[in-house]
Amino acid sequence: MSLLAAMNLRASFGGNFAVPLSQCNSCAHVRLSYPAIADWKFSSRHLLSDAFRGNLKLICRVSEAETEPESNNEEERELNGEKEGFVPSDSVNTNNPDLGSQNVGDSQSAESSILETKSLVNDGSDETNEAQPKLEVVNDVPVASGSPLPGVKRLEFDESIRIPKETIDILKDQVFGFDTFFVTSQEPYEGGVLFKGNLRGQAAKSYEKIARRLKDRLGDQFKLFLLINPEDDKPVAVVVPRKALQPDTAAVPEWFAAGAFGLVTIFTLLLRNVPALQTNLLSVIDNVDLLKDGLSGALVTALILGVHEISHFLVAKEAGIKLGVPYFVPSWQIGSFGSITRILNIVPKREDLLKVAAAGPVAGYSLGFVLLLLGFVLPPSDQLGVVVDSSVFHESLLIGGIAKVLLGDVLKEGTPLSVNPLVIWAWAGLLINAINSIPAGELDGGRISFAIWGRKVSSRLTGVSIALLGLSSLFSDVSFYWVVLIFFLQRGPIAPLSEEISDPEDKYKALGIAVLLIGLLVCLPYPFPFSSDVLNSF
Repeated sequence: MSLLAAMNLRASFGGNFAVPLSQCNSCAHVRLSYPAIADWKFSSRHLLSDAFRGNLKLICRVSEAETEPESNNEEERELNGEKEGFVPSDSVNTNNPDLGSQNVGDSQSAESSILETKSLVNDGSDETNEAQPKLEVVNDVPVASGSPLPGVKRLEFDESIRIPKETIDILKDQVFGFDTFFVTSQEPYEGGVLFKGNLRGQAAKSYEKIARRLKDRLGDQFKLFLLINPEDDKPVAVVVPRKALQPDTAAVPEWFAAGAFGLVTIFTLLLRNVPALQTNLLSVIDNVDLLKDGLSGALVTALILGVHEISHFLVAKEAGIKLGVPYFVPSWQIGSFGSITRILNIVPKREDLLKVAAAGPVAGYSLGFVLLLLGFVLPPSDQLGVVVDSSVFHESLLIGGIAKVLLGDVLKEGTPLSVNPLVIWAWAGLLINAINSIPAGELDGGRISFAIWGRKVSSRLTGVSIALLGLSSLFSDVSFYWVVLIFFLQRGPIAPLSEEISDPEDKYKALGIAVLLIGLLVCLPYPFPFSSDVLNSF
């Protein structure tokens, strides 16, 4: 059958042309099963475009897994693109002369089969015609609502932010593909579109390909996210207009609020190191000169805090992450609760978030432990030091264990002892780092747990941590204030990352887990009595 005759045959049936497929092992090419047209080849893109326009109906009995490609191969995709359209039977018959005679002989049976197919299609034409207008209505609905991206400000979307249908078609046909992310369905998603489908190859490589195509086709108008759907734990792709990702604007300038918090924190750091003023805060008004006695301790604790924050900024700069001005949180119990530092842009991947979140505690712990060991080894400068009861070392499993090893039999129950004040100052710095390492919300520990185990696990850890802090607040006022701080300021959710599917490298995971464990050891109490008999029993 010639090409012109085939086209006339298709027109004679009013566009209702159903083609059963005999084999569909690869979506790159499809060979039709009717003998009269068995020599035509269609590329997948040409075939699918006709199917979506209603001009061609495919009957395929092959599973989805068989129709998908098995690798991330850009060259195969480009090769398939060059083969769009169909190859006439003449070119095939040149190589296979037997096929020509077979087609002539089977033309009658082919036409009868096609007539039967047309009658089958006409039987369901009423349902098809009723369904098609509904499909058009769905496609024309502006994508402007849906579940919000976690941690992103909701906006009242207007027509300038909504993604038009033509752009959605470009995303489906030209941006996504069989080699990266095979789209099976789409949903509205906060001014953008959520695409469900099958991720092909490694998530990081697929993201790079999709992002590059998105920029080539549509410029910088849209932002791509590759996330995990919390409903079924499967990968989804989200495309959102960049206008919809504008950060919140504060009523008070950030630097002004951060400066005010910083001044109050300096005062509480000085106050915390002057025991004479802690019992009566109002006595500070008449005894301001006594604050200078707490200058040394305040400087040591502030040094540990400063190293913590500087490490965050250095690693963030290397990873291309922008951090806001740190808000230091004052505390009259330990001087400061650390700081709240916002992430101003979108983090590329979980490994980058893990590096930034772990950098602060790693630096703070390192300096804190060095100063702590020096405090235990070096004698006090005034030969008196700070007299404390041995029971104070029961408040920390890690510090109590170190004290027992270094002090030996000197550390006994009910016996006061003199220690270098550097021990107390370094301990305060370690405690601040440990509190920030709690796996909850947007604390350093919460970001670390999110980067290691993902969004679902980190949200559960946040709930468990807040519950445990709530119980411990019955015995500790520090725990009570941290429950309030986390619940109202830091409980999250963490803003979406560009690509949340790829896991960090094992070495960074180990570093993050070490940070969480050290924080736990600093916060847990030392349960064993300080006696030589107990030490010798191990």
